[in-house]
Amino acid sequence: MSKAMIKQYAVRLGDDALVQGHRLSQWCSKGPFLEEDLALTNVSLDFIGRARMFYSYAAQLEGGDVTEDWYAYQRDCRDFTNLLIHELPTGDFAFTMARQYLMDEFGLAFMQCLESSSDETLAAIAAKAVKESRYHLRRSREWMLRLGDGTEESHNRLQTAVDDLWDYTAELFELDELEQGLANDGIAVDTIALKSNWGMAVGALLGEAAIDIPQTDRAICGGRQGMHTEHLGHMLSDLQFMQRAYPGQEW
Repeated sequence: MSKAMIKQYAVRLGDDALVQGHRLSQWCSKGPFLEEDLALTNVSLDFIGRARMFYSYAAQLEGGDVTEDWYAYQRDCRDFTNLLIHELPTGDFAFTMARQYLMDEFGLAFMQCLESSSDETLAAIAAKAVKESRYHLRRSREWMLRLGDGTEESHNRLQTAVDDLWDYTAELFELDELEQGLANDGIAVDTIALKSNWGMAVGALLGEAAIDIPQTDRAICGGRQGMHTEHLGHMLSDLQFMQRAYPGQEW
């Protein structure tokens, strides 16, 4: 399998982590209470750190003057290949925690599989991410139960969030030619194989939280192909401003 294909895969995983981390960082100073404000910020930093590792590996494979910063700050919206669910605006606290739970349930299983990758660097990144992912899942599960079994308002807000997010989850389990080829060689994760267990785990948790599973067959996809919502462009204009305005500057 070519280095170019592995590099492209690493960039995808870096994009997922960067966009997810940036969305969580937008809660800094806006959390419902101080402890949760700090927790959200720390989880955000976990994902930013993960993005750096994937981007650094991609830059190593690319060679030349490309760096991790280039991937984050110098690419346009259509060059990003993150899953669409990550780029949706933060919404209210219920929306953020519902998205986080759905992604944490997927993310832990994903990283546990990537830990067995035949690519040593990807496996090493996954091994570190697994430890973080266990913590992420534990806290997002707890919040789903607290919100679902809380007040009428918290329950309704959580149900609305799950309804709004559900159609975006289909993209988690899509494999294009690149990922299928890498999965066949034992490098990438076969996400299709994760769908059944993810569905059972999510279904059980939503049932415990008294949240209905949306009954829809619609799938909103396109992120891996660079087809994004309008929200990513607005996010990048903020994220990339300093490097775009003052190229090459460092703290």
